[in-house]
Amino acid sequence: MPRFEDIKRLPYTTDELFAVVIDVARYQEFLPWCLASRVFNRKDTQFDADLVIGFKMFREKFTSRVSFKPGERIDIDYIKGPMKRLYNHWRFLPDPDHPDKATLIDFEVDFEFKSKLLEKMIGPVFTEATHRMIKSFEERAVAVYGPRDLP
Repeated sequence: MPRFEDIKRLPYTTDELFAVVIDVARYQEFLPWCLASRVFNRKDTQFDADLVIGFKMFREKFTSRVSFKPGERIDIDYIKGPMKRLYNHWRFLPDPDHPDKATLIDFEVDFEFKSKLLEKMIGPVFTEATHRMIKSFEERAVAVYGPRDLP
């Protein structure tokens, strides 16, 4: 049952970082191991998404419900796929000292595979893979908004 939580400070506004993370339809363009992504059932503050993830011999499709409050939070809840459960959340908090120039991101992911074999395959590289994924979102922000220094 891998779980990871981290808080990062980045030199972008809450709205900018929210826009990068909520853009699920483009995940295959910048996220490692994301082979395809599709958004459907759009409503005001939620949508469903399919992601096809490929890693070594592992290739699976996940369906999740994405609920959000623009500029503040994104919650991802598992619907179907190879998991017993999957929960992922992002919180976007203005930096108290520089609210217009930096954001604190509170990130958490917690999941469990149905298959113990998949759990054993993914478990040992989970933390490294999660760090790489978060780094990919940071790099996407740089690509979209340009490089910036923290204030």
